[in-house]
Amino acid sequence: MRALAALLLLAAPLGATDYLTPDQAGRSMYPQADRLDPVTFPPGSGAAGFRGKVLAARKGGATLGHVVIQNVLGRSEQITLAVGVDPDGKVRRMEILSYRESHGGEVRMSAWRRQFEGKTAASPLKVGKDIAAISGATISCNNVTEGVRQIVAMLDQARREGLLQ
Repeated sequence: MRALAALLLLAAPLGATDYLTPDQAGRSMYPQADRLDPVTFPPGSGAAGFRGKVLAARKGGATLGHVVIQNVLGRSEQITLAVGVDPDGKVRRMEILSYRESHGGEVRMSAWRRQFEGKTAASPLKVGKDIAAISGATISCNNVTEGVRQIVAMLDQARREGLLQ
């Protein structure tokens, strides 16, 4: 039993840190929301194959926006991010919920994350173009940026298909 516990400790990634839960992130992005409802997409829709969790931030009957939780691969470990997107398709905010890599955690810096605010599916969302790179965190920067690009594209597709309210 001790050997198994030791192996599990050795297998745990160094520097793994959880910063926010999906609920905490959603409530911080949409503090006026009275609930966060899960959203599912019908089979055959353009958004059906999305691998992530979509929550609708609602107040009464009004949808304030959507919070999307997705894992992206860093250098070798998963990075869990949350992206709040307003009904007009603009990114409200991006948060790193969990960072498991031993290097590259600079993507948690608020100044770097703020670059995503206001971006849409029409934005380039490319490191070196409209998102700055961080020396020593190149892979994390690229993969987080690609994750945000996929999220806004998926929500844009779902909106065009009439799947979001």
